[in-house]
Amino acid sequence: MRIGVDLGGTKIEAVALDTAGAIAVRHRLPTPQGDYPATLSAITGLVTRIEAEVGKGCSVGIGTPGALSPATGLMKNANSTCLIGQALDRDLERALDRPVRIANDADCFALSEAVDGAGRDARSVFGVILGTGVGGGLVWQQQIVHGPNAIAGEWGHNPLPWPRDDERPGPACYCGKHGCIEAFLSGPAISAAYARSHGQQARPDDITDDLFWLDYADRLARALAHVINIFDPEVIVLGGGVSNLPRLYDDVPSRLPRWVFSDHVATRLTQAVHGDSSGVRGAAWLWPPGSGQDR
Repeated sequence: MRIGVDLGGTKIEAVALDTAGAIAVRHRLPTPQGDYPATLSAITGLVTRIEAEVGKGCSVGIGTPGALSPATGLMKNANSTCLIGQALDRDLERALDRPVRIANDADCFALSEAVDGAGRDARSVFGVILGTGVGGGLVWQQQIVHGPNAIAGEWGHNPLPWPRDDERPGPACYCGKHGCIEAFLSGPAISAAYARSHGQQARPDDITDDLFWLDYADRLARALAHVINIFDPEVIVLGGGVSNLPRLYDDVPSRLPRWVFSDHVATRLTQAVHGDSSGVRGAAWLWPPGSGQDR
């Protein structure tokens, strides 16, 4: 068995996957806010609890916000700021007395959908999270592509491609720049854009304006066309709250041919099979079958 832990900003979820990839045990608890030692203790406690229930030791994979810096070995780019500058992998290995594997939560999402989800039959998968932020992960032959800077798939902090005059310079992004894809396509960005155009606040789930969503679909198509032009994945899998909008799977593909540098767009756009469980499942799959770390 393998344990996956999804370390989120508000909750920590852990599961044990059996050899067939089914969830045998699942537990979650609130994330200690701004408290790194308490976060380590919470993760260790979840792993210990699950192993007691399944009756054996397991491999452990962790999905986190941010990533481990190849330069320092410490956490960077995490919106859970208490993780930044910490040796999360080494600290957990000491606490659990075994090797652990850590990856960005969007990478874990993409890996889950590539292993046994919407992209299970594809060699190349780009996993997209459209939620509070905009994240992404690249998977090739069921292996995460990290890159030398540990930022492969961070498309949310590229500028929106082919911007119209009314889209320049674009909304401010927390990264310090303007016009980032995340500043246009995230859930909070959708609500902010609706408030600007309609003079009232609304959650994305409550917006019914067809023209508003067609405009969003065009922006998403432009952003994904850049990914296709560079990586050319066989499958793009959408996750996060915004991915639950059914019309995206018609409106976006119909707009891709205008922006993709090809006479035909064969890339398939689909919704995640495992939904909110993709991240924690992908963390477990950081230890693939036959890796020798099941205990």
